Amino acid sequence: MLVTVLLVATVAAATLSVSVGSVGVPVGTVWQVVATRTGLTDPVAGADPVVDQIVWSVRVPRTVLAMLAGAGLSVAGAVIQTVVRNPLGDPYLIGIVPGAGLGAVTVIVAGSAAVGGLSLSAAAFAGGLLAFAVVFLLGRQQGKWPPARLVLAGVAVGYLVSSVTFFLQTIAAPNQVQRVLFWTLGSVAGARWADLAVPAVVIALGTAWLVLNGRRLNTLVNGTDLAASLGIAVGRFQLQLMALTALVTGSVVAVAGGIGFIGLVVPHVARLLVGADHRRVLVTSVLLGSVSLPLADVAARTLRAPAELPIGIVTAAIGAPFFLWLLRATSRPARRSG
Repeated sequence: MLVTVLLVATVAAATLSVSVGSVGVPVGTVWQVVATRTGLTDPVAGADPVVDQIVWSVRVPRTVLAMLAGAGLSVAGAVIQTVVRNPLGDPYLIGIVPGAGLGAVTVIVAGSAAVGGLSLSAAAFAGGLLAFAVVFLLGRQQGKWPPARLVLAGVAVGYLVSSVTFFLQTIAAPNQVQRVLFWTLGSVAGARWADLAVPAVVIALGTAWLVLNGRRLNTLVNGTDLAASLGIAVGRFQLQLMALTALVTGSVVAVAGGIGFIGLVVPHVARLLVGADHRRVLVTSVLLGSVSLPLADVAARTLRAPAELPIGIVTAAIGAPFFLWLLRATSRPARRSG
């Protein structure tokens, strides 16, 4: 039942995201354009080509990217919280987002020549994976990755990388500052169809693998010693989980920037709704993320219209109070009956 509700909510959020903007498009027209472009119906005589271009070439890619980013960051957050056994775990915690930010800001401020001719997206992806690799090496101890050590390594590398990023921001030209701001806080504006293939494949395959390994994830929550006693090669499994998380997060951040709080809040909401079983948590996180980020993007477009806010501002403004409420709600002792 919950999955059905979330699927309906996902479709509704996507439709709203495509419909709302500087040029409003009726919901019926949105579906008409999508049906025509996907070959479900024949072209309608007299259809406005400008509206068709707005819907199919601008807003649908933007909405799909928001859905992919929300799903990917939510799944990554759920896995990281399990690996580090820390409820505050999210993609920022293991250095991927700060590393991606450094790669992208380097291209914006110093040019692609500074990173060997890589494009902005490629530099962001490479920066995220490189920072993760450093965290991975520093967090390793006797063939395993103890949660506390991994968190400390991630925090230290994150601060170090961020300091370089902030330095680059101080020397950025005035015309570069706005671009740096939008990238570091995240945005799905300007999404193109070509941007969607890689994150879609990585997120779909990664989530499927994680769901298939849901039982092992459930075991890992109770500690590495118990997992090892049940025959799980803990070090290898942790490596697989972290590498997959890095790929998922890197593929999202490379095209959407550093969007915060989705990977932190959504997994907690999913566990509140369906319990601790990762097979259900992961699926629920995907759907919740696919609903949440398109709605946040709608808010980013409309709160200061015609100007647009970085989407990270919206997710932080909504996510932080909601997370505090969630902490308060889940910490209350249960009332005794009778």
